[in-house]
Amino acid sequence: MILNPLAQATIFAIVLSEVLAAKLPNIDNKSAYAIYLMAGTAAWGLFAEIVTRCTTVFIDYSNTLKKIAFPRLCLPLIIGGSALLNHLLLLAAIGIVFLFFQHSPTLAWLVLPLGIALIVLFAFGLGILLGLLNVFSRDVGQVMGIVLQLWFWFTPVVYTVDTLPKKFAFLLELNPMTPLVRIYQNALLYGKFPAMHDLILPSMISIGVFVFSFWIFRRASTDLVDAL
Repeated sequence: MILNPLAQATIFAIVLSEVLAAKLPNIDNKSAYAIYLMAGTAAWGLFAEIVTRCTTVFIDYSNTLKKIAFPRLCLPLIIGGSALLNHLLLLAAIGIVFLFFQHSPTLAWLVLPLGIALIVLFAFGLGILLGLLNVFSRDVGQVMGIVLQLWFWFTPVVYTVDTLPKKFAFLLELNPMTPLVRIYQNALLYGKFPAMHDLILPSMISIGVFVFSFWIFRRASTDLVDAL
């Protein structure tokens, strides 16, 4: 769980920054793109892991749900906890890699817990909604694999917003993951704290999706076992 995203980000960074000589605008640092890519990959990986695993959690544990009476919400909560632990270990590994790049931590790294909290709330809420839908329509789990791949490329992880044509820039602004990934990139690479007005919309979306998912879950939980 740690080596896979770390190795993927490292390979991307080596190929694009070393072989293809990819650079970030306005930064004269050879390792800047590698740091930018690892920061974005870490943020996206946390989101994708929670959403993917929550989408199939009720089906994966259908036998347990039918045989044992326990709070059904424990299953996605366990997934969220394990994903969070994996993410923290990944950040520690990335921090060690940054030392080889001679990239020292800054005070802006203290904002990462806020970014983690917003991503977990958004991913957990979305994952519960998709998990419930997947119980009643099994095609949801298969479609989400494709949707997440497309969503990844509509999120500025591999590229920067400035590299896109202006006519496509509005698509990134409509993407709720764009400001959440940007928290990581600004903190880990640029050493910048996010502006408060930039956090209002992603905070509202994350909290709104999280609360709405609990409301839907309470209404659908009585029919959940029967549908399984």
